Amino acid sequence: MQAMSTLNLRDGSVEQKREEVKAYFLDSFNTYEALFSCLNGDDAFYARPEKLRHPLIFYFGHTATFFINKLVLAKAISQRINPKFESLFAIGVDEMSWDDLNDENYHWPAVSDVAEYRNKVRALVCDLIDKLEFTMPIDWESPMWPIVMGIEHERIHLETSSVLIRQLPLSMVSASSAWPVCPNCTFAESELPQNSLVPVKAGHVDATKSWDSAYYGWDNEYGEHQAQVNEFKAAKFLVSNGEFLDFVEEGGYQNPDYWEEEGNRWREYTKASHPVFWRKADEGYVYRSMLSEMPLPLDWPVDVNYHEAKAFCNYKSEKTGQLIRLPTENEWFRLRDFSGVNQPVYSSEFNIALSQYASSEPVTKHKSGEFYDVVGNVWQWTETPIYPFDGFKVHPLYDDFTTPTFDNKHNLIKGGSWISTGNEAMKHSRYAFRRHFFQHAGFRYVQAESLIQVNDLDYESDTQVSQYSEFHYGDEYYGVQNFAKASAEFCIDAMAQRPAQKALDLGCAVGRSSFELAKHFAHVDGIDFSARFIKTAFTMQEQGEIRYHLIEEGELTAFKARKLSALGLDNTANKVAFAQGDACNLKPQYTGYDLIFMGNLIDRVYSPRKVLEDMSHRLNRGGLLIIASPFTWLEEYTERSEWLGGYKDENGETLSSTQALEDALAKDFVRVKAAQEIPFVIRETKRKFQHTLSEFNVFEKK
Repeated sequence: MQAMSTLNLRDGSVEQKREEVKAYFLDSFNTYEALFSCLNGDDAFYARPEKLRHPLIFYFGHTATFFINKLVLAKAISQRINPKFESLFAIGVDEMSWDDLNDENYHWPAVSDVAEYRNKVRALVCDLIDKLEFTMPIDWESPMWPIVMGIEHERIHLETSSVLIRQLPLSMVSASSAWPVCPNCTFAESELPQNSLVPVKAGHVDATKSWDSAYYGWDNEYGEHQAQVNEFKAAKFLVSNGEFLDFVEEGGYQNPDYWEEEGNRWREYTKASHPVFWRKADEGYVYRSMLSEMPLPLDWPVDVNYHEAKAFCNYKSEKTGQLIRLPTENEWFRLRDFSGVNQPVYSSEFNIALSQYASSEPVTKHKSGEFYDVVGNVWQWTETPIYPFDGFKVHPLYDDFTTPTFDNKHNLIKGGSWISTGNEAMKHSRYAFRRHFFQHAGFRYVQAESLIQVNDLDYESDTQVSQYSEFHYGDEYYGVQNFAKASAEFCIDAMAQRPAQKALDLGCAVGRSSFELAKHFAHVDGIDFSARFIKTAFTMQEQGEIRYHLIEEGELTAFKARKLSALGLDNTANKVAFAQGDACNLKPQYTGYDLIFMGNLIDRVYSPRKVLEDMSHRLNRGGLLIIASPFTWLEEYTERSEWLGGYKDENGETLSSTQALEDALAKDFVRVKAAQEIPFVIRETKRKFQHTLSEFNVFEKK
């Protein structure tokens, strides 16, 4: 079942590329469903093999809803297929602190209903590919880019879902000839290949990926990166099950000295005594492939998380008297270049992209230069937490692909595995996971002269997020009161003696208004579409401090650190819950509010009327809906036909946004206060500021 390679998006005609994209989409969509066909009955879809992730039914629906949500956001389509599914399956795929993994908030649909939904998505996307107007090449600005994004996104989940399936009980899966296991392995220690260290000469690495690259890329791949790498030695083979077995049998999992502080916490919490895909049996260890078990194949690469790989390196250092560690990303680049693995898309000469088997193979099979499995077989852990290259920027359709992982908690894995397809099987791919997570990932160790110092990336360098961090938590400028605080005080004053149990801060940005509202309310939900903003809000909540750089002029910046305690808000932090969400399609659990505050949001959503209609169902009777906005309508955010006022109506009469807002809410709400303007100032640079008036409108639910 070899998967199609990722597409060259620059060469060929429009019609040729249209057919290629359609074939690539169907290959991805069908392969994904073929993976889930390995589940033995519907019950397996609702099992949760990894408690830090959703059950498999979520992932079965997630990749299809991703297409619809991104196409709506890109304005390629205007109608949803199933708004409930497109909210339910939208968010919650990684262990971010704001992810909602509470089973009580989910009522999972039947497998047959999700399968039917996927059929509708398949038909819609195929039809859109046939009709979409675009020009060559396909780049970030192309109308076809969101479709390619959806395909590459699904290919990531092909792999991550296979890891979850591998963790299910065997009774819940069925072996299939479409997913064959490699028959070649050794169970005898005497036949195990002996690993050795091979010198890698010093050299220059260049991982730069230009914006006009011919191949699809995720945001973190683009930008400029060059480095000089000193000479080092690297293991000839990936660490095999047999080599790792020595560590297990010599008590490596019981010796805390081999484990880093974070690794020891994981080891003590999980009580792990061997790799997760091993099982101790009377006759020795049994190995779990994706769909079956077998005696431990000693010459296959071991599958471990970062903590286990790091502990093995520390064990190896003690045994050899040499400094043994994992490679950095730059060292992996250098090893790849040194081995002559330079093709932009990896081919079937490696165990990658399902080109060989649906499993690992012996570590002695795929040689490049002096090394084996430079790419493929299993991913390879590195010492490097993911970070942005120079020139990094996010794609507006997917701002939460990488930025939430810039936290020093997600380490880069390199090289791909047997089921890495599409963008994953490329020279420029950069993926990172939590250090305690499992993928089809192993490692290769290196011997070097120095320990690795991890850069402290614990500050926000994203320009927009830094501006909003200052806007919410920083200095006041030109005598204008902090807007987030003033907004919350306005809301609290408007509430008067009304009940104050729950409030929703919709469009909360980086969170100051949510904390301020929590002075008055027993509980506040802060929701924003931007994962970058929510990450910052949660950091302030969890750590009580955020750090960021403000632009002074040109490339000069000023470092800022802001503390929640300095604002008198540290006692309210535990009353706030932050989450990422789409105001136009919120999850059903967000309901029963006494106040809904929408701060500078209504003119930035794609369907303002839909948002307003939805709010009436989420607000308690007698509760307040407070909408603040400067009403700066732009087609960049909202189609002209969706604007609430700001134009002349069909009779040639001026329709203000204030009046249009009142008209849209007339059925379920009554105005209780005259419109009031509150100013705000956003600092862009040391000498450039935005000064704006936001109009506050207060409505009570009938």
